[in-house]
Amino acid sequence: MPDAPPPKLALKLATPRGFCAGVDRAIQIVERALDLYGAPVYVRHEIVHNKHVVDRLKGLGAVFVKELDQCPPDRPVVFSAHGVPKSVPAEAQSRQMFFLDATCPLVSKVHVEAERHHEAGREILLIGHAGHPEVIGTMGQLPEGVVKLIETVDDARNFQPADPQNLAFVTQTTLSVDDTADIVAELKARFPDISLPHKEDICYATTNRQEAVKRVAEDCDLFLVIGSKKSSNSQRLVEVALRAGARSAHLIDDASEVDWGWFADARTVGVSAGASAPENLIEALISAIHERFDVSMSEDNGVRETVTFKLPRVLTEASA
Repeated sequence: MPDAPPPKLALKLATPRGFCAGVDRAIQIVERALDLYGAPVYVRHEIVHNKHVVDRLKGLGAVFVKELDQCPPDRPVVFSAHGVPKSVPAEAQSRQMFFLDATCPLVSKVHVEAERHHEAGREILLIGHAGHPEVIGTMGQLPEGVVKLIETVDDARNFQPADPQNLAFVTQTTLSVDDTADIVAELKARFPDISLPHKEDICYATTNRQEAVKRVAEDCDLFLVIGSKKSSNSQRLVEVALRAGARSAHLIDDASEVDWGWFADARTVGVSAGASAPENLIEALISAIHERFDVSMSEDNGVRETVTFKLPRVLTEASA
């Protein structure tokens, strides 16, 4: 008897997906530093939350460490895209280290906003997730205790300010747009005079990827997001897919983590990737699906991103 034909499957790709400009810049900083200064180049924390990216850079000669005291003073050190507390560059300067700051410019914008609010004498709230490197970095721009963390609507509802007329808030850049809107609505209802960000703090890439997932996921039996468990923006995409109507959704590092049992009753499958996941992981997942199914593939006609961020001048001048 001839083999049964593979089952039919509609595969829907969300656009945009994968790398954002801040991640691309951070990776380029490490690569350019290795080219200019040779190996090893030290990197404080994961440059971005993706083990495939980190492993590739390790292969080129990057050494990833938790803290500066693990770095020799005579080799370059790069700070991750998530941003760092002010104490970190201060320590590097005190040790006369050569360091490169790969903080995403959109995270740096939030740092500047927080400092301006502090200079204006306002009490500052940070909407974000406790323990995330970006939150640690933002809170670390100001003296300990100055920035208060708000994680949920209940936190916003229960917060008691020193002066309700003198408040401001900033946000982590990789949050759920919808969840953050609920928290902001609660803060604005309680404190009508609260100072808002001049421009939305949640970054363009986070917003665009969430909107793309919303459009694709509503018709999906299964939705797969490629990204790290450590990645806030990737975790949010899974939540957005479920909220938009996907019957099930999973976060995977790569195609090897797929449980093909998830596909048992699936006729329509959506795919996206977090902002620190390289495109080759998506291509590998698509290939693995093609090996098992008769696939008809379509791509969401989403926003085409054209944002780029400049590299630190010391890298561009040295290589000119």
